[in-house]
Amino acid sequence: MDVRFQVARNMTFNPASAVAPSSSTAALLRNSNDTGADLNDPLWSAKCLISSPQLVRRVHLDYLEAGANIIISASYQATLQGFEAKGLSREEGEALLRKSVEIACEARDFYHNRGAKVSWDVLENGKTLKRPVLVAASVGSYGAYLADGSEYSGIYGDSVTLETLKDFHRRRVQILAESGADLIAFETIPNKLEAKAYAELLEEEDIKIPAWFSFNSKDGINVVSGDTLLECASIAHACQKVVAVGINCTPPRFILGLIQSIRKVTTKPILVYPNSGETYDAGRKEWVQSTGVVDEDFVSYVGKWQEAGASLIGGCCRTTPNTIRAISKVLSSRSSSITTL
Repeated sequence: MDVRFQVARNMTFNPASAVAPSSSTAALLRNSNDTGADLNDPLWSAKCLISSPQLVRRVHLDYLEAGANIIISASYQATLQGFEAKGLSREEGEALLRKSVEIACEARDFYHNRGAKVSWDVLENGKTLKRPVLVAASVGSYGAYLADGSEYSGIYGDSVTLETLKDFHRRRVQILAESGADLIAFETIPNKLEAKAYAELLEEEDIKIPAWFSFNSKDGINVVSGDTLLECASIAHACQKVVAVGINCTPPRFILGLIQSIRKVTTKPILVYPNSGETYDAGRKEWVQSTGVVDEDFVSYVGKWQEAGASLIGGCCRTTPNTIRAISKVLSSRSSSITTL
């Protein structure tokens, strides 16, 4: 039985596909000893759009070569307001947002044109098919722009209203929707209010490309603000522009239960891309090492996530191309073991 899942622009994916992390530029760039990139900046990985675009392209290629079906632009913390705070004009900021997607598309084109072996899928009849790769334009939360760790608390204060959030995100979403991306990834959504703002924006602006909503949790039950995951996932389910809903940047040990919760309120495909399980210290602006899991332990969860209903599986912060390579290997072996009916 060959069940396939339509995501965008008439492209199809197997029921479970390896997804490059939303933090694909951060996963390798997190260590300046490895790459020479310093991400201790309010722009985070978006800083590299200005200083090291070739490094961003190289990292995208690393994930494609590891087997990723979806690569996500380095625009998670790229906001017009953030660029302006760095002294850039509105026009320069808009150009950098477009550039984040252009770089990902260039990496995809280079990867396919090079004809790498892993860029082809072998069909049951023995024929080969170029492995489809989607480019997702990342939209991080208002808390990510604040760069104070509030993306991991979802607490913005009473002065931040639904209209505040829509006004903050509106132009950015418009630009990314017209940048050539295949879909928009609204990631690490920390509260119900921001999910509602995104859903209303998609409808008000009549965004033409599909989107996914991905929340984060620190207790395995609710999103980080304390809002219930059931309420948040229901907002995604009710929005016709949203094609998938899931969880990212959350410890692997929580994912199975969260998938089960999401399934109670939506029939849309579920995506999961956890972090390594390490803890982020917002005060020190760094991840606390020795609290996470190694790739082997991370990948041991993958089969259970797929069985529970996850359609797209990948990795977020503190994961690497090796993580994606291992996930891809597991999913490929599981797929080949399924009897065709």
